[in-house]
Amino acid sequence: MTRVATFGNYQSALLHLMNAQARGEEAQNKVNTKKNATDLVGFGRQSETVIALKSSQTRIQGFIDTNKTVADRLTMQDMGLDRVADAATAGRQAIANAIAAGRMEGLMSEMETIFKMAQDGLNMKHQGKSLFSGGAVDQQAVVLPTAPAGTDLEKLAAMPGVAGVFKNDQLKQTSRLDETVTMDTGFLASDIGQALFDVFRDLQILHQGTPLNGQMDDAQKTALTALMGRFETAAKDVVNIQAKNGSMQARVDTLLESQEARKISVDTILSGKTDANMAQAVTELEMAQIAIQASAQVISQLRDVSLLNYLR
Repeated sequence: MTRVATFGNYQSALLHLMNAQARGEEAQNKVNTKKNATDLVGFGRQSETVIALKSSQTRIQGFIDTNKTVADRLTMQDMGLDRVADAATAGRQAIANAIAAGRMEGLMSEMETIFKMAQDGLNMKHQGKSLFSGGAVDQQAVVLPTAPAGTDLEKLAAMPGVAGVFKNDQLKQTSRLDETVTMDTGFLASDIGQALFDVFRDLQILHQGTPLNGQMDDAQKTALTALMGRFETAAKDVVNIQAKNGSMQARVDTLLESQEARKISVDTILSGKTDANMAQAVTELEMAQIAIQASAQVISQLRDVSLLNYLR
């Protein structure tokens, strides 16, 4: 006699259908996300490795972002230092031209323009913050007094010394560029410009004592020659600081290249742990869909199975 167990058949068919749907959902998630799992639970025993790799990935990316910001700031610092060095060189050249001509018409007017160039270089900003103000990044590094009235050089000469125009503090910018590399990447306006501003101040004081205009006498020539040498020394000092900035740029670029290579390596390893094999995932999805269709067809056929069919 044939045994008929409709309930048991239904239960078995439904179980196969649910399993096929679960496999289909898992395969569909792999296809959609291109990942083997959407959470750490799905990676099983590899979850600790995935966590460690993601932590390394985040840390390296943080250093890359920091180095890119530092590289941009160093580039702006180089531009500012270049402007100050150009001002010192231009000051020397202006005096040399006056000595060669033996006349001083327009010398102080030209020096006023050159002094403004030096101020602009020291007041250079990056992302809205003063580069050479130390920790006082929200204010300009060089600020001349509003009184007495007159040109910038006249205001400078009226001061007891040039130190008062520098508003930077003594806190240099420090950046952590890697796990083992911390670098002072900032310079202070007072260290860069004090010697140069002393020359401008002494030049203005000389002009106020004996106006530098018209024919040049021997005393003026001697004084201007000495100031020309001081301009040259100041220019060399700024160029030396600029060279230090350039060496830091090279170091940051090297670190950045190394970190980007490390990140590519970590990304590749992490991808091997987390990325799905798309060909396999598509195959699994297709097989799951076939299994779902087959299970559904079995359930449909079970609807027509009844004990009454055997009693007719």
